[in-house]
Amino acid sequence: MANLSGLASLVSELQVGRTNLVDRLRRVDAALSVLGKLNSGRSYTKPGHTVSASARRRMSLAQKARWVKRAAKNQSAAMKPKRTMSASARRKIAAAQRARWAKVRAKKAA
Repeated sequence: MANLSGLASLVSELQVGRTNLVDRLRRVDAALSVLGKLNSGRSYTKPGHTVSASARRRMSLAQKARWVKRAAKNQSAAMKPKRTMSASARRKIAAAQRARWAKVRAKKAA
């Protein structure tokens, strides 16, 4: 008989635990349903949300226009006219550099 009373108490404990778990699950279900109702207005969170072909095309064209605009802006910055130096300016710079090196060599020789 002792085993049966121990078994009965074990069963009653398991039943109490089961009712507690069922109560917790009901609370979780209620919270999920409330959260689902709050989030239902946003189409991007709905599973299976599809975009029509015309909408995809418009999105594609808009993105391509953004890319073209960005490329044009970067290209205008990169396409600055190349600065060139006149022949006389190059001769002056070369003469000044030769004078500097002559000074270095003279200092080294002395």
